[in-house]
Amino acid sequence: MARILSIDYGLKRTGIAVTDDFQIIASGLTTIPSTELISFLKTYFSKENVETVIIGEPKQMNGLPSESTEIIEKFIVQFHTEFPTMKMERVDERFTSKMAFQTMIDSGLNKKQRKNKGLIDEIAATILLQDYLNYKK
Repeated sequence: MARILSIDYGLKRTGIAVTDDFQIIASGLTTIPSTELISFLKTYFSKENVETVIIGEPKQMNGLPSESTEIIEKFIVQFHTEFPTMKMERVDERFTSKMAFQTMIDSGLNKKQRKNKGLIDEIAATILLQDYLNYKK
């Protein structure tokens, strides 16, 4: 089997998570500057077998697109241009950042560690991916 990669795309930073080869467990991979994402993905896809990319779909509480939707849509166009054969799925990402922050608290991270926004993005990507895996089952 191939991996599934999850992207929590943001204007400044992007959190990335990936499954194991059997698509059972989601694990945080890294957080990188969003401007470097396409380059990172080219390198990663050349080394790892990835069959699907999951990207968060930001929505407001009422289900309408959020203010960051336009930014993500631009990235998706660029992604499809660079990787036309890669399967991409959108997943509702409401509450993933809040859940990531709560996960940090529950894990016993101190206040300084919880201010690491890159770690929050990586955990949010992991939660997004694990939710997707649970839904697939």
